[in-house]
Amino acid sequence: MPLSEAVPVIDDRRFDDIVEEIKARVARYTPEWQPAWNDYNDSDPGMTLAHVFAWLSEMMLYRMQKVPDLNYLKFLEMLGIELGAALPASVDITFPVKNGTLVPFVDVPMRTQVSAPADDGGAALIFETEKALRALTAGLLSLQAYDSASYRDVTADSAAQSGFVPFGDLAPVDSALVLGFGFPAGYPKPNEFPATVFDIAIYVAPGSSTQPMVSCGLTSSPVFPPAKVQWECWNGTQWQRIDMLKDETRAFTRSGYVTLRAPAPGIMTRGYIGTYLNLSDGSNPPLFWFRAHLTQAQYENPPQLVAVRTNTVSALQAQTVKGEVLGGTNGTRNQSWTLASTPLIAGSVQIQIDEGTDIALWTIRDDLLDSGKDDLDLSIDLGGGTIAAGDGVHGAIPIANPVNPDGNVIALEYRYGGGARGNVAAGAIKSMLSGVDGIDGGNVTNMFAAVGGRDEERIDDAKDRARRTIRAQSRAVTVEDFEYLAKQAGDIARAKALPLTNPQFDGVRVPGAVTVIVVPNAKRDPALPFKPVPSEGLLKTVCAYLDARRLLTTEVFVVGPSYQQVTITAQVIAENNVDTAVVQQQIDSALTTYFDAITGGDDMNGWGFGDTIRYSKLYQRIFSVDGVDSVESLTINLEGDDYPQCKDVAIDANGLLYSGAHQIEVLQADDAP
Repeated sequence: MPLSEAVPVIDDRRFDDIVEEIKARVARYTPEWQPAWNDYNDSDPGMTLAHVFAWLSEMMLYRMQKVPDLNYLKFLEMLGIELGAALPASVDITFPVKNGTLVPFVDVPMRTQVSAPADDGGAALIFETEKALRALTAGLLSLQAYDSASYRDVTADSAAQSGFVPFGDLAPVDSALVLGFGFPAGYPKPNEFPATVFDIAIYVAPGSSTQPMVSCGLTSSPVFPPAKVQWECWNGTQWQRIDMLKDETRAFTRSGYVTLRAPAPGIMTRGYIGTYLNLSDGSNPPLFWFRAHLTQAQYENPPQLVAVRTNTVSALQAQTVKGEVLGGTNGTRNQSWTLASTPLIAGSVQIQIDEGTDIALWTIRDDLLDSGKDDLDLSIDLGGGTIAAGDGVHGAIPIANPVNPDGNVIALEYRYGGGARGNVAAGAIKSMLSGVDGIDGGNVTNMFAAVGGRDEERIDDAKDRARRTIRAQSRAVTVEDFEYLAKQAGDIARAKALPLTNPQFDGVRVPGAVTVIVVPNAKRDPALPFKPVPSEGLLKTVCAYLDARRLLTTEVFVVGPSYQQVTITAQVIAENNVDTAVVQQQIDSALTTYFDAITGGDDMNGWGFGDTIRYSKLYQRIFSVDGVDSVESLTINLEGDDYPQCKDVAIDANGLLYSGAHQIEVLQADDAP
C-alpha cells in the first residue's frame, strides 16, 4: 500500500461548515433552551456567538493545516534542497558603426548595456555584453559561396536568414566562403584596411545535418573537425594566408565566433572577386576580401549557414552593481547581509570585509558545510540575495571593525537579472543605455531571439525534484535519471532518454550508449509553426551536466527532437444558429494544441515521442468543440502524404509532431449536402 493512502485526513472544515455544525448541536448541548431557542437567523445573539467561535475555529484549523507543509519544507532544507534561482537569457547583439566615422574601428567595452521593451508591460529589460567588441567601420558588403568552380552571391540569403551552403552543395577541396568589406563614403582612407583583430559571427542553420547532436564523451577525448579551413586575404595578385586566432565553429559545423587578425596596412588591396550584386546605394565599388578556404574537406554533409555577421557580441540579461555597502560586522555567529537587487548571477558576487587589521576578499560558496573554522567563506542565496557568514565551526566569523562598525562589508561587484521574460524576440533589442562614440546606438539589434531565461523554481517543482534527487542521488544510471537530470540542466520542458542508442549508428543497439532528446521551453511565435529546437549552447549545457553525473562506462549523446508536420483536412457539420467561423477557429486551435510538443497529447504534457496518431481520438478532439454536430470526413496528412480515412498513422520512432495549416470546413446542418 502506498504511504499516501495512510496519511491522516486533515480537518478541512470551513466557516460555513462549523456554523452549520453548531446549529445541529444546539438542541443536544442546550436542552434547557429548547424550544425557546429556535431562531437561527444571523441577527440572533446566540448565532452571533456561534459566528465568533466558528471564525476562531477556522483560523486554528488553517494554522494547523500549515504544519505538514512546514515540516515538509523543513525536511527539504535539511536535505539541501533550495528553490532553483532564475536564470538570465543570453543573446547576440550587433553594434553598427555610425555613418561618418573617421576611425577604422570602434571599441565597445565589456558590460555595455542595451535594452528591450518587456512583453509583459513591465520595466525594460537590460542586457550587458559579455566581452569587449572591436566594431569595424568597414562593413561586410558582399558574401559569396565559391564551390571551387564558380561564385554565387549569397549576401541576400544571409540578410534574410533563408539559409545557404557556404562551400557549395558538395563542399569540395578549394571551395571557399568569400567576404567582401568596404568603407562608407567619406571615409578618409578607403584604400587601407586596418591591422587589427576582429570577430566574425557564424550561424549554422538550426537542426541542420551539420550539427545533429552533441556528444558527452570523456573529457579527455578530442573532437576533430571534418575539414581544415585556412583564412586568407586578397593582396591584389593572390590569396595570402592570415592568422586565425580562434574558431568556435569547428570548421563551420556549429554556430560560434571566428577571430581573425588582419595583415599590416598596405598588404590588402581592393578589387573585384567573383560577381556580387549592386550595393544598397546602387554602386559596385572594389572591396577588401577575406575568404575561408577549404584545404581539406571530408564533410559527411556540407555545412549550411543562415547568417554571417561582424560587429556582433554575446550579451546576458543582467545588470552590474559595484561598490554596494551591505552593512557591518559584529563578531557574532551566523551574520548575514542582503544585496539590494536580485536574482543574482552565479559566480558574479565579490564580497570584501574590512576587519580593521585586515581587508580580505571572501569566497562565495553555495553552502558552508565543507568550510573550516578559519576559512573566509560566505554562503549565498541567489534568489533572495542573502549573504551569510559562518559560525566558527563551518566558516570563519567576521569580527567587528570599531573604526567602521556599520559599513565594513562591501559588495565590490555583483550582477543580477534573470527570468523567462528575458527571452525577447528577434529584433526586440533596439537601443543602447550606455553610449559609445562612433556606435549608432539607435540601430543596435539582435538578429536572433534571446534564449535560456528561466523563472525561479516553484515550490511544487522543488518537491518533485526532491523526490527524484533522493532516488537518483545526482547520478545518471537509469533512463529516468537521465531524463530528470537533463531537465535540471537548463530550461528544458521535456526530455526522453533512449538506452542502447547512438545517433551515429541509426537502428543499431550500441551497449553503453544513451541518447537524450531534449525539448526546450521555447517562446512561441503565433505566426510560425511551433517546433521548439534547442540551441547548440543548450545542448552543450545539458551535455556537460550529464557528463559530470554519468557512469564512466556510459557514452551519452544529447540531441534535439525530430519533427514531422501533420495537417488535418476535415469537413464538419455544425449545429444550426452557431457561428461557423468561431467553430472552425476552435477546431483548428484544439488540433494544434493536441499535436503540440509541450502541451499536447492525451495528458496535455506534450505529444508522446513516437506516438501513433489515433484516428478516433481526432474525432474526440473535434467533438469537444461546442456546436459540432457531426464529422463528415477527416484525412490525416503526414509530411505531405495523405493517409486513408479511418486508419491510424504511425510516425517516426521517438519523433514529435507539429501542426501545419489545418484545412477545416464547417457547414451548418441546414446547409450540409
